[in-house]
Amino acid sequence: MTALKEFDRLEATALWRPEGETQRIEVVMSMGEATLIISDLNDKTLSHWSLPAVERINSATESIAIFAPSPDTDERLETDDETMIAAITRIQRAIERGTPRSGRLRSLFVASAIAGAVALSVFWLPDALVRQAVSIVPEVTRAQIGTKLLGQVKRLAGQECTSVHGAQALHALKSQLMRPSAGGVVVFRSGVQLAQHLPGGYILLNRSVIEDYEDPDVVAGFILAEQQRIAQADPLEDLLRSAGLMASLKLLTSGSIPDKTLETYAEDLLRLDMAPVDINQLAERFTQAKVRPQPYAYAIDITGISTLPLIEAGDLNSETTDTVLEDGEWVALQDICSS
Repeated sequence: MTALKEFDRLEATALWRPEGETQRIEVVMSMGEATLIISDLNDKTLSHWSLPAVERINSATESIAIFAPSPDTDERLETDDETMIAAITRIQRAIERGTPRSGRLRSLFVASAIAGAVALSVFWLPDALVRQAVSIVPEVTRAQIGTKLLGQVKRLAGQECTSVHGAQALHALKSQLMRPSAGGVVVFRSGVQLAQHLPGGYILLNRSVIEDYEDPDVVAGFILAEQQRIAQADPLEDLLRSAGLMASLKLLTSGSIPDKTLETYAEDLLRLDMAPVDINQLAERFTQAKVRPQPYAYAIDITGISTLPLIEAGDLNSETTDTVLEDGEWVALQDICSS
């Protein structure tokens, strides 16, 4: 999409009506690499639209252009900025010229999927769509998908454990081990495996990970192990491969995944066993986080045979570790599911 380069940093004011709402709000619309970004006046991102899917729904002769992100939504964006209107029109024409067959991007993908008689379409297209979606979806969309998926998990597993002091201890643990933009750590009484993860950086823990051990380094180890699994296999890619072709197509064209798809995936996710983790890379992750790996290593394998690289890494770095939680914080965290 070379036509996008000359419109880099292009911004304009607009009126945005979110889906399901009647009131419009003033926003700033700007060009991304392959998206139209909608932000409030404080520069907080509100929505991302895929440029190939954006449609002008009123006449091109009118001075105010009204755009929609897809045909099946009532979300709208209005602007009278002539430069922005011309840029969107020019970009979409460039996309159309680069399309090997007539019709919109949605029609192309659907037609390719239906052409199952051609082996190349059957085996190549779904994988290509997944890789394309994973590569262009911004962090804010990943976070939105993770939050919706977490809601489906709560529907199945019950509400998360929470208490004032326990939540503070959990936040302290997250601050030490996870990047600020990550979704966070959520503790459940039951319904989830020892540890699992979702798109957007969410990590789910079973209460037993906290209550069955006397050392907070064990809990830290489960969190670090999930971060390693995220590094080994993108959770959004896992979701899309499980959900099928239409989920990738929907994400590319509208920036979202249907609730029914997330509901089905949540049911499957809670039945999955934890994936194997590269033990040597996990040992390096413990070193970088300055967390003692031995408590986790023996929690996973009481003999220490399968987790020997973790144990040896801890022996080599015994003087460079930090305290994961203070005693009072650890007691509060162990009590998070008691209420």
